[in-house]
Amino acid sequence: MRHSTTALLALLASTVSAAVSDWQQCGGSNWSGETACDSNSGCVKINDYYSQCQPGAAPAPAPKPSSTLSTIPSTPTTTSPLASTVGPGRTLQSGYYWIRAVAAPNFHKYMQTSPIYTTGPALLGASPTAGQFQVVDGQLVQLISSPGAPTKLLYANVSDKRVINDMSLAVTFSETKNTYGVFKWGGDDLQWSVEGVQRPNRSAWLCGSDDSLL
Repeated sequence: MRHSTTALLALLASTVSAAVSDWQQCGGSNWSGETACDSNSGCVKINDYYSQCQPGAAPAPAPKPSSTLSTIPSTPTTTSPLASTVGPGRTLQSGYYWIRAVAAPNFHKYMQTSPIYTTGPALLGASPTAGQFQVVDGQLVQLISSPGAPTKLLYANVSDKRVINDMSLAVTFSETKNTYGVFKWGGDDLQWSVEGVQRPNRSAWLCGSDDSLL
């Protein structure tokens, strides 16, 4: 039997680009920041402790991932993996946000689904496959339509069935609206609440061993 391990995290709504600017650090030993360079740059290894985004450079070889998620590369690349996929892509669309974990060990992982832009469990993953989100009338929505196309959304649904020691609720994205609880922004974080469930920190979430959000 596989036992789930969890990690406490907070979510940050950010309008800052997930790509690293030219001549800035993009990797190295113990580096926990962004690793994806702008589209015309590559992450160049200077030494074991420092890699740098350089314009016109070829991408650095991707390290072997510690775990594999179905159909999604587990390491960022300098060219977007979304180029052939229907959806908003890596350019943040007006009115939407990336949602990022800000607590170890999930620092700088982003909310998304797997495969991208499809229904299924809410996950934390690499920045190139980050979803784009907004809160509308208490619903957390994910934009899945391409720029210029009619708006198409998925809705974050919170299950009322408790899991993991009867202390957690699963979150999945669906074409139907959520009926359990209300989402809202709490300044620069994402919050969820429902009558009858006490949460000391409404912006604290759990990340399971499979990167699922609870």
